Amino acid sequence: MAEARPLHLRLPYLGLAVLGGTFGTAAREAISLSVPDLAGIPVAILGINILGAFLLGVLLAGLSRLGPDVGVRRRVRIMLGTGFTGGFTTYSALAADTAGLLGEGRVGAGALYGLATVVIGGLATWAGIATASVLVKRGAR
Repeated sequence: MAEARPLHLRLPYLGLAVLGGTFGTAAREAISLSVPDLAGIPVAILGINILGAFLLGVLLAGLSRLGPDVGVRRRVRIMLGTGFTGGFTTYSALAADTAGLLGEGRVGAGALYGLATVVIGGLATWAGIATASVLVKRGAR
């Protein structure tokens, strides 16, 4: 009999998300501490968000092309997709950094930073989906 509780409330899946999120957050912090701002622009966070969007596109498109969201695929999706990339990317820092730039009177830089992150992140997700499509097709040969 299938469990009646929603997936996101089941303890094993929550544990996978927490585990992945712990590693994702640690990776983000390590990168942000090692990559300095460039002319006052937090390029580490910009790069992290774009890389995370790409990785999530690869992961989710790849998993969906391999079969239904059950078993190992579901656990990988929750641990790496929800957990790792959820902890790795940081749209709250994007918002805070954008607001900080705007608050400093750097309206152009703030607007460009916020807009570029969202637009390039969307393109990175699309590139990740395209990459997964190619990788899965190669693996099927």
